Amino acid sequence: MARKTLFLLVLVAASTVLAASAAPPDARPRIVAFGDSLTSGRGIGAADAYPAVLQERLDDGGYRYLVVNAGVSGDTTSRALRRYREALDGDVKILILALGANDGLRGVPVDRLVSNLGEIIEEAQRRRIAVVLIGMDALPMHGWDYSVAFHRAYESLASRYGITLMPSFLMKILSNGSLMQSDRAHPNKAGARAIADLVWPYLEPLLTKAQ
Repeated sequence: MARKTLFLLVLVAASTVLAASAAPPDARPRIVAFGDSLTSGRGIGAADAYPAVLQERLDDGGYRYLVVNAGVSGDTTSRALRRYREALDGDVKILILALGANDGLRGVPVDRLVSNLGEIIEEAQRRRIAVVLIGMDALPMHGWDYSVAFHRAYESLASRYGITLMPSFLMKILSNGSLMQSDRAHPNKAGARAIADLVWPYLEPLLTKAQ
């Protein structure tokens, strides 16, 4: 009897594994949110980060897209070059590119920032992926000239490649204590929702074109 019970358990387990492996992958076209900790949801988790909030908006609006959170905490534009091609694989329709905050903190030369972001944008356009570039600002810890050049770099990239530019949200979020975690460096759940609210008007016009 024990052997029969064991056999049945093994059979059920095997059937479950086969059913799971046979399940079709999510066939929805994808929106990739490619960024750093502001995207990944450091301190609050991916389930509450702004890409997840955007997914809620899409679902509520009847849009058939899957938002992929491709944020990595601490990422710089240089580090992102190691992984962006894989992130763009598959049926990706829109790329939300939100990188550069960590470059600004480190004082990375602006020409390197521009080169790195340009490489990612060019690859996205080669694959016919629409791009929403989110501007970033650098605190004046490296001098005002650097901060101004850093800010203008995003405007220049958007103009050069003819892509959608969303102005930096950093000051709006970082300056509001009710939207920040206790570390004062990362948004809390309310902050993530505020970011999604800011991103949505730039994303929504692309949905009609991409769908």
